Amino acid sequence: QLQLVESGGGLVQPGGSLRLSCAASGFTFDIRAIGWFRQAPGKEREAVSCISSSISVTNYADSVKGRFTISRDNAKKTVYLQMNSLKPDDTAVYYCAARPYSCDKTNYNTWGQGTQVTVSS
Repeated sequence: QLQLVESGGGLVQPGGSLRLSCAASGFTFDIRAIGWFRQAPGKEREAVSCISSSISVTNYADSVKGRFTISRDNAKKTVYLQMNSLKPDDTAVYYCAARPYSCDKTNYNTWGQGTQVTVSS
């Protein structure tokens, strides 16, 4: 049983940075891959990034490559998303979610409540 809570969102100007955190509780964290997703009003939910369990293989959406970095600290049961060079198109509610072991597009069965990121001048 795993629970996830996101934090770190806020209002920033274009070009600014934020670091999102996904804090987990439950004994299964170390064997879960954690993904970050986002959803803007009127748009479909988008996969942003994912980090696997074990050796922490990562992937990123093309729209955020070179700007966002995902990492995890298993001792703290936390996954981070460092977001740099933010753009207005990054504005969305950001969610973290868990699936077993490896990153994929399906079977994210545990979700956090989301944190709002707004990028506006």
